[in-house]
Amino acid sequence: MAQPGKESVALDLKKPAALDVLHRLLSRADVLVSNLAPGAVGRLGIAVERYPRLIAVEISGYGEGGPLSDKRAYDLLVQAESGACAITGRPGAPAKPGPPMADVCTGLYAAIGILARLVSRGGGTVSVSMFDTMADLMGYALTWTRYTGVDQEPMGMGSPAVAPYGAYPTADGQTVVLGTTNDREWQRLAGDLMGRPDLAADSRYRRNPDRVAHRDTLDAEVASWCAGHDLADIQARADAAGIGNARYNKPSEVVVHPQLAGRDRWREVGSPVGPVTALLPPPILSGYEPALGAVPGLGEHTEALLADSASTHSVSSKTAVRP
Repeated sequence: MAQPGKESVALDLKKPAALDVLHRLLSRADVLVSNLAPGAVGRLGIAVERYPRLIAVEISGYGEGGPLSDKRAYDLLVQAESGACAITGRPGAPAKPGPPMADVCTGLYAAIGILARLVSRGGGTVSVSMFDTMADLMGYALTWTRYTGVDQEPMGMGSPAVAPYGAYPTADGQTVVLGTTNDREWQRLAGDLMGRPDLAADSRYRRNPDRVAHRDTLDAEVASWCAGHDLADIQARADAAGIGNARYNKPSEVVVHPQLAGRDRWREVGSPVGPVTALLPPPILSGYEPALGAVPGLGEHTEALLADSASTHSVSSKTAVRP
């Protein structure tokens, strides 16, 4: 029988007995992760300083200190506040990046902080905010604006910094994504892929800044060529020429993507609503198989895990009150 990857305990931490149970768990825990307002863990009476080897992680919206520390924070709100929506979409039509970047990446930064603490072989705190995470992910866009004073316009599936770089419809109703990252790649794209040495020699397109300045006419040339060729033909030629390329896929096409199916990346696991199919975590560790036990129901393991605690009978395992 598969061991559970997670076990769920539900405690009402406003009850002294429940708080006592939590401290019993913390006495033998490695990491405590909280996703509450800054300082909420301390206000609940959870004294993490009692455990020198415990790594206490606080994930918040805006971090402690500063004018927005107590402000509500959801993924969309933080993406808008950090500028991510302004560099996504089209000019005059900003958009939220599809994946919940603030939620997911803040969790990843928290995991990195935990690993750093583990490597140092000592307990302590790790504080990560969603806003700081998104500001860090903004990287190039913030650096550009900081030193130029200019807000770059969003380019849809393109890039304001590089050309050609974008999505182009093909003759068979598909969409190919092509990109160049330097002048040599542009020479190969124009000459080897498109068979257009005249474009490669055109002074308007010789260097990347020139290509960016003439993006509209250049994109029209690339789009015209792609419209006359099938996707498979374009990708085969691009691979042969050493040009980065991809197929524009919808989620329904990624679900059956051969790169996932061919590498056995899907697994079926149990859950409170029945079997579900989920992707394995991205890291592949030699000699290690991720736990594939059923996803637990809320509070499912409360009584089993706390059976040895004298406080168990004072805590309801049927009701979870999130602080």
